[in-house]
Amino acid sequence: MRRLAVFAGGFSLGVFLAQYLLRDGWILLGAGLALALGSLSVLLPREWRRRGVILCAALSLGLGWSWLYARQVQRPAQALAGQTGDFTATLCGYASETDFGARVTVRLEGVPGKAVLYAGEELLELVPGQTVSGQARFSDAARIRDEDITTFTSKGVFLLAYGRGALTVGEVTRGNGLRWLPARVGRAMTERIRVLFSGDAAGFLTAILTGDRGEVSEGAYLALSEAGLNHILAVSGMHCGFLMALAGLLLQSRKLQALLGIPLLAFYAALTGGSPSVLRACVMLSLPLLAILARRENDGPTSLLTALLLILLANPFAAASVSLQLSFAAMAGILWLTPKLYKGLTGEKKGGKTWGKVFRFLAVAFSASMGAMVFTVPLAAYYFGALVLIAPLSSALCLWAATWAFSFGLLSVFVSFFYPPLGALLALPARLAAEYILLAAGLLSKIPYHAVYTANPYLKYWIAYAYLLFAAAYLAKRAGRRKYLLASVLAALTLVLTVRLGEARCGNDLDALVLDVGQGQSVVLSSDGVFALVDCGSANSWKNPGETAARQLAAMGCERLDYLLLTHYDKDHVSGVTGLLARLEVDTLLVPEEEDDEGLQNAVLSAAEGCGVRVRFITEEERLDFGRGVLTIFPPLGEAGDNERGLTILASAGESDLLITGDMDAATEGTLLAAYELPDIEALVAGHHGSKYATSQALLETLRPETACISVGSNPYGHPTEETLLRLARQGCDIYRTDLHGTVHLAWNQEDSYG
Repeated sequence: MRRLAVFAGGFSLGVFLAQYLLRDGWILLGAGLALALGSLSVLLPREWRRRGVILCAALSLGLGWSWLYARQVQRPAQALAGQTGDFTATLCGYASETDFGARVTVRLEGVPGKAVLYAGEELLELVPGQTVSGQARFSDAARIRDEDITTFTSKGVFLLAYGRGALTVGEVTRGNGLRWLPARVGRAMTERIRVLFSGDAAGFLTAILTGDRGEVSEGAYLALSEAGLNHILAVSGMHCGFLMALAGLLLQSRKLQALLGIPLLAFYAALTGGSPSVLRACVMLSLPLLAILARRENDGPTSLLTALLLILLANPFAAASVSLQLSFAAMAGILWLTPKLYKGLTGEKKGGKTWGKVFRFLAVAFSASMGAMVFTVPLAAYYFGALVLIAPLSSALCLWAATWAFSFGLLSVFVSFFYPPLGALLALPARLAAEYILLAAGLLSKIPYHAVYTANPYLKYWIAYAYLLFAAAYLAKRAGRRKYLLASVLAALTLVLTVRLGEARCGNDLDALVLDVGQGQSVVLSSDGVFALVDCGSANSWKNPGETAARQLAAMGCERLDYLLLTHYDKDHVSGVTGLLARLEVDTLLVPEEEDDEGLQNAVLSAAEGCGVRVRFITEEERLDFGRGVLTIFPPLGEAGDNERGLTILASAGESDLLITGDMDAATEGTLLAAYELPDIEALVAGHHGSKYATSQALLETLRPETACISVGSNPYGHPTEETLLRLARQGCDIYRTDLHGTVHLAWNQEDSYG
């Protein structure tokens, strides 16, 4: 391995250690230990001695750089957290809409690093380089309430600024400079794409050409994700490769391509937002271009590690970026496994067979896909809770179309600035390619068991077993393909067993799973192959309750949801409904008839109508057959506010009962007890996420629950309150909280107790 690769690898290792294992003084101690280890490198064999010194020195530098960066950049920003004060900021890009106005990334005057400014819709009228000033409340971007967040810091954002009052907008002083040209070109391209394309094709082309995925519909994104094709949307090496291939086709000169390619890649990285995946690709593509100019050989691992070094030099916190980890893991797998796998599939040797073009194409696609997956599977399972089994087939069917969509899309946008009719003509193949990919993703994502999910608790053990299995095959002395074939068969058989075990785990008379969706509520109920979901929402923007519910149901073997019940129309109970309906067929939606204060009822009913879901308004008590049990739905009983005009659900199987009251308060609970004769219950989903105004003493004394589940997450309301927890404890309830225990699974069988 080249010395540059050794140095880059050591430095990167130091940064990752500082991000994930060491803190503050321990970082400096680690740096000192690394230097001490370097002095011991003299004991190594001569050929490894110099590399040992370089590795230890680089490790020490990586640790030291992480400590220094945090001290000089992050801490001055954190010092402002919790304060309210005046600010002046320069916009780094265009603002995007939020539920309460707009937000934009800015640089605050006198504060290192970047910040995100939240303010009114007037931000949408501003351009990059423009200045704004006013008053704001500052918050630490690394920690939102009581949850650690890396999304911001991995992008160099260390402060959140929430505007207070009107903003003063400065004149555009630097907005027309070259510094902001990429952002302006990106905005112009987005507007041109809207003219040339429509629907999901427009959102798809906007994502792959400009890096802005905000216009991709939720349904299209979920289909691509489930088919293992969402990496197409993330601008990465594939897109940069398309760009350079297109440049090479037009320039017809390797030297000219090398001279113009590097600035072109730098401009494209800035245009698409400079994510770690695109920066990695640009560096890796630039190094071969430099090698052409310097007449030197290029080395893949050295290029990969050098790219990582440069990114972490710019911001050590980027080590925690999911995009960076997935991008580099995928590229490492492609460099290591893909050539071996392709050679093994085709049997290419000197004097070997000549295979057909179709088989070669499929072999290339399969090898590249498996190479990209070999190191990313554990990361995807950890971060996203999914293992997409159909990804190799999806890549073989769709990556060629991605080339067409990108190449013709870019050409059509560029040409349309000068001659719109020709641009519209070139847009036709791009649109067809985009629609083909979206159609294929939709069909592939409907195939049963196209993916498996870590909602099945046994899946993580299977992943570890599969890696050990193939590692043993790789290390086995016996040569040939049979050992890998045997490992594949064993992995497939045990995966089937793993999936069946996960489904059997929820085969009781009544299963209830209170899902961890943050500050919100979503409860899965099942009995004898019949499935219901009560609520599907979260107030935490970084949670996806629709995806969480769909994956939990899939892990239980649910192919069609029989009932979707919404207690009321607050965001933290319905925000995931659209995403759920895009992922899973639903037979019947049961909802209260009363309109809500925020107009969310219309959005829910429109989504249901668009998916062909039957809607029933609950105005009186209803009993539904539910496998080996029954669901009893009580109509709204309160009068003031959405919380009091919601449904109550009682799930029963034999002598076991579970009650879900939504967000109703103590007064409405009293009305419920007076209006209906409720049984003693075994479990209660605590009302209003543990608010002190719900789960009253009267309710507890009357129904005598043995277990209480509180669906709660990071929130500014103090939920669950001490008063509620104390009432539940005095009642003798076993208390489970989703913020502490994750998803809570309760199971009942008529012959035994719940567990």
